[in-house]
Amino acid sequence: MDKDKAYELLRRDRWRVIDQSSLGPMFGALQSFAMDDTLCTAVGAGQSDPAARSWVHHQTVVLGIQDTKLPFLADALNVLEEAGYQYIVRNSGGLAVVLDEGVLNISLVFPDSEKGIDINRGYDAMLLLIKEMFRDFDMNIEAKEITRSYCPGSYDLSIRDRKFAGISQRRIRNGVAVQIYLCVNGSGSERAELIRNFYEKGLREEQSKFTFPKIEPEVMASLAELLGVELSVQDVMLRFLRSLKEFSGEIYSSALQGEEYTMYDMYYGRVVDRNEKVLG
Repeated sequence: MDKDKAYELLRRDRWRVIDQSSLGPMFGALQSFAMDDTLCTAVGAGQSDPAARSWVHHQTVVLGIQDTKLPFLADALNVLEEAGYQYIVRNSGGLAVVLDEGVLNISLVFPDSEKGIDINRGYDAMLLLIKEMFRDFDMNIEAKEITRSYCPGSYDLSIRDRKFAGISQRRIRNGVAVQIYLCVNGSGSERAELIRNFYEKGLREEQSKFTFPKIEPEVMASLAELLGVELSVQDVMLRFLRSLKEFSGEIYSSALQGEEYTMYDMYYGRVVDRNEKVLG
């Protein structure tokens, strides 16, 4: 991690905070993707300060486009439905991840100025923020691929080789959204077991030209499990806001404003149409 460059990216005169972590089960994941695209557009155009958005979705599996290429997709989706989960397809890369009331998601939205923000710099900024949030624990948070997890990637966050978070990016119209899911509490291995069953039913030992992870549930855990403490989403939200304030002259709360509502309606319509086409 290039700590200096990550610090420069987080250091802002003002951070706009949009907290959607307690909206409840009626707040859907498609709404979240439309929100981030709206903020990318507004921040990228200089119409908004850099934005930090927090969000929680209930009993939802977010699929990647590649997941929809499973040979027996209908059987795989049935696994999710029987477990009580809804599902959508994201508009950025990656594979299936589990979201529920014990998973806090954070998006940091930057303008893609300063000669362009390279991909690793965005990841490093999120990693630095998470390290700051939990610096009072004597635990080493590492960024490296946990290959037997769901949605493995080079910026998986782990403690003692057990993954609790994954980071992704979305770039649109001169804005960059760096997104993380943090498994705060609950069982990381039970979430992983759900996705393992999803792939087993979707593949049935059949060869596919796409590569899907061979999941070992024990390599995933929640922060509460790893740190050995009771931890709520609200606890982590407080840590998030305190840490963000350390990188900023000011943080302020804000809903969408003015033209952003029109942009949101457009982006929401797009993600709904896209999901209908992909999932039939």
